[in-house]
Amino acid sequence: MTEVNRRSEIVFLYDLKDGNPNGDPLDENKPRIDEETGINLVTDVRFKRTIRDHLYKFRGKEIFVREISNENGSIQDAKMRARDFLTIEEPLDAFETGKNIINENLLADCIDVRLFGGTLPLELKVKKGNKVDKETGSITHTGPVQFKIGRSMHKVFMKHFKGTGAFASKEGASQKTFREEDFLPYSLISFYGIINENAAKDTKLSEEDVDLLLDGMWNGTKNLISRSKVGQVPRLLLKVNYKEGNYHIGDLNNLFTLKSDLIDEEIRDISQVKIDVQRLVEILAKNKDKIENIQLCLDGSLVFIYGGEETDIEKCLNEAGISTEQLSM
Repeated sequence: MTEVNRRSEIVFLYDLKDGNPNGDPLDENKPRIDEETGINLVTDVRFKRTIRDHLYKFRGKEIFVREISNENGSIQDAKMRARDFLTIEEPLDAFETGKNIINENLLADCIDVRLFGGTLPLELKVKKGNKVDKETGSITHTGPVQFKIGRSMHKVFMKHFKGTGAFASKEGASQKTFREEDFLPYSLISFYGIINENAAKDTKLSEEDVDLLLDGMWNGTKNLISRSKVGQVPRLLLKVNYKEGNYHIGDLNNLFTLKSDLIDEEIRDISQVKIDVQRLVEILAKNKDKIENIQLCLDGSLVFIYGGEETDIEKCLNEAGISTEQLSM
């Protein structure tokens, strides 16, 4: 395993037509929208869930945060889940002994903890002379990989839909049930993330883990095939790798600017927008001596412009003196 010893920034763009990228359970599961700006919001928790599920279901990697039921149908709480990583019998001679074993196995087994960190409450049985007591504590790891809340690059329009269900509202009724839902005709969403090489040492994050993270971002988004998420398409993944530690430019997502001949709420397809990357390329060029390289994955449908003209983003970066590498997804 190759240790992560450099800082990186990530920008990820994906879009969705006629769906709900992240429902708010406190608001009838409607798409999350900033009421003041009209911008669609997607929480980092939703995005991490996408990545976790892909790594667990499709890449066979163990994750800590997942729903596990016992034979009685009860769902594990966090304390019970932490106990899954205790490989010696209780009662313990000392609380710290159990805590250290759980922590070591947790970091060795669970890629989501190595990536995103976490806080684990512990409750362990410990010998106290002739008695056995329960002692509590916790394990805390700051995640090396942190994402800001995703935001659409344009104002969105929310559509309310009503329909009838397949079954009667109650026994003996002649009327079917009604159903209602809210969805977005279109949203192009931007996520920004950072990989902190300092926290990576604590969770033992490896470059191989980071490769799996990128796979989870791209393919997890594409393969999230549920009724409200079907049709999500990853459009761009850009990862800036720096030469030196403790340095990054910051907020690279704000250097991408959406351009369209339509007003925001009328946008319905990726073909109706272009992404201006002039500010991005100029800022990266000013910092090129501190950049090792930029890794890119593009789906081919996104059109970029520089200086008002359509361009190849990789060519622009290369002409600015920045080395690029194509990510294979």
